[in-house]
Amino acid sequence: MSKLDIRRKEILWAIIQCHIDLNIPVGSMLIARRFPVGLSPATIRNTMAKLEEMGYITQPHTSAGRLPTEKGYRFYVDTLINEQTLSINSNLTKELSDRLSIISQDSDSLIKEAARTLSLFSCYLAIATPPKIEDILLKRIKFIKYENKKVLAVIISDDGVVKNRIIELDKIYTQKHLDMASNKLNCEFSGLTIKKVREKISYQLYKEKTVCDQLVTNLLCLCNVIIPPENDDSYLNGLSGTSNLPDFATMEQIKEILRAIEDKRFMLKLLQLVSESKGTQVFVGMENIFPTMSELSMVVSTYSKNKFISGAVGIIGPTRMNYKKMISIVDHTAKALSQRLSET
Repeated sequence: MSKLDIRRKEILWAIIQCHIDLNIPVGSMLIARRFPVGLSPATIRNTMAKLEEMGYITQPHTSAGRLPTEKGYRFYVDTLINEQTLSINSNLTKELSDRLSIISQDSDSLIKEAARTLSLFSCYLAIATPPKIEDILLKRIKFIKYENKKVLAVIISDDGVVKNRIIELDKIYTQKHLDMASNKLNCEFSGLTIKKVREKISYQLYKEKTVCDQLVTNLLCLCNVIIPPENDDSYLNGLSGTSNLPDFATMEQIKEILRAIEDKRFMLKLLQLVSESKGTQVFVGMENIFPTMSELSMVVSTYSKNKFISGAVGIIGPTRMNYKKMISIVDHTAKALSQRLSET
């Protein structure tokens, strides 16, 4: 791919900025009037012809102005990020942080508020993915005598997420016995990720003869059932977001967006993409993620708790969105969310 010289880059920048602002095909006269490029309309037209030849812009029909292509937007976004030319209004920064600071120390509420905040400030559809089950830290396991051989098993995560289930043991045990078993398991598993807990349980069950206490052995088996397996996609049902029905989309597009978000294939692709790298990413034209979303873009950023990546927050909007502003808003929201989660 040929590298863009300064002139071609300036003209491409001008076309993209005009299209973002006005949503119309952009001609050479418009660029000459709106931007201090110091070039005649004829020179601008020649440069535009070259940019079209290189695939950065396209002409809808003869005598019309030009529109940026996905390749043009991709170059624009990559340059914004690489040159670190992003900024955010200080008042907006404060308001974004303030909205999260008043939420109680509950991870689920914080994540949902982050999505609502993004939707409010971007006027686009905002999404937030919860932490992956396997990355959640286990805080405590508790067994409560229920009736006869039945016991209520409660698993509590470091984030306050509670999972419980009624289980049946091989015989009747007292609450004292159950507490002793809970203490033994908590000493061994507390503070580990669900993934590590699952690995340790599997190992101990494999080496079952080394476990002297039959009750602990039974409870290990049952914990293995209660704790979701690695391929369990139930965490997708915890997707939170706001459908601030965007004015950029037709009703049909809105329906397609909502259908995509409900589609687990879309969410699996999204989670896979955002987990592959840290920080803010921009997906220009989302056809590779979900075919019906080819005219849309997504700006998404990972958030973390205590430096461990947990999930992602982001927005879905038109390809002609104001990337400079949206990248900053998403990036700041993710950082503010990370800070609040680490304080809990």
